[in-house]
Amino acid sequence: MSNIYFQKVVATMTDEEKINHVRTNMQLAGDSLRSRHPWLRHQDAIGASIMTLSVIGMIASAVLFYVGWIPWWVCTPAIALFASFVHELEHDLIHFMYFRKTPRINSAMLLIGWLVRPSTLNPLVRRRLHMHHHKHSGTETDLEERGITNGVPWGISRLLMTGDNLLSVYMRPWTTLRITADFVRSQKASSPAEYRAIGREVRMGYFPIAVIYYTAWHGWIAFHLVDVVAAAIGHPLQISSSVQGIVRALDFAAVVLMLPSFLRTFCLHFISSNMHYYGDVEDENPLQQCQVLNAWWTLPFQLFCFNFGGTHAIHHFLVKEPFYVRQWTAPTAHKVLREVGVRFNDVGTFRRANRYAI
Repeated sequence: MSNIYFQKVVATMTDEEKINHVRTNMQLAGDSLRSRHPWLRHQDAIGASIMTLSVIGMIASAVLFYVGWIPWWVCTPAIALFASFVHELEHDLIHFMYFRKTPRINSAMLLIGWLVRPSTLNPLVRRRLHMHHHKHSGTETDLEERGITNGVPWGISRLLMTGDNLLSVYMRPWTTLRITADFVRSQKASSPAEYRAIGREVRMGYFPIAVIYYTAWHGWIAFHLVDVVAAAIGHPLQISSSVQGIVRALDFAAVVLMLPSFLRTFCLHFISSNMHYYGDVEDENPLQQCQVLNAWWTLPFQLFCFNFGGTHAIHHFLVKEPFYVRQWTAPTAHKVLREVGVRFNDVGTFRRANRYAI
């Protein structure tokens, strides 16, 4: 079939036919990959191995920094890189791609992932938000994406909120309350009590691990800002030896945990919040939910989120494929996505605050 003729065929397709065309071809690409590499069928073992090796890599990097074998500027990005694997694994675990038949192991892996990435939402709470995101991506009730600044006009405030989940709450408290309420109302609860329970669950999503993390992170930043200003005006801080010990501990935690978390979070949220559309999309239509964002200048960001911009659109069409398979089959997926009109590198979304209409 010639390319021109095929384009005419696609032009006559309904959106549903285009979606089925994409899913069929993506499914065939994944099946073909597994037939050539049968080891990919051992999905539980692969997931457990990725989690184990990533956590070991994070710990090893921290130990090497502690003993002075690597500098902070090597340790921090190394840990952020390992944490990006854990994040992709968490995303797949949320979709029960690993240990579906043993949910306790699935939940245990999610909690381990939260411990090594403490700036994130409780993954057991995120599961509810993420499943809703897939069904109603880009709408007012899509709390997951709106929580990371999707739909907010670009400026200094969005830049600050992109790398800090709690700042995203603090800097727009009334908006956060409203979009949380919109999300809770959208859930199909059986009673007012269940709606209230869902609301409490979402509001407590950062407790306790992320609350502890952000207290330390913001406290560390505030102390060093005050310290720099005090020294600049000629009145350096005088602190006791016990406080000095706390500061040294926080400095170490900043290098091995807090700065890697900030780096990974900023990169992921910068890509994710700009590749998803918001506000004027057709509900439950993946053709309009997100673009493929893989321009050359995004590579530094993609490094710390496992090429999220290049592969996440694939996931919106075919949910069941794990992240490493999506990456492997991306060339085939990109071809079929172009065929049906999914956008690539639509940088105009930065000016349009994620609106789909051009």
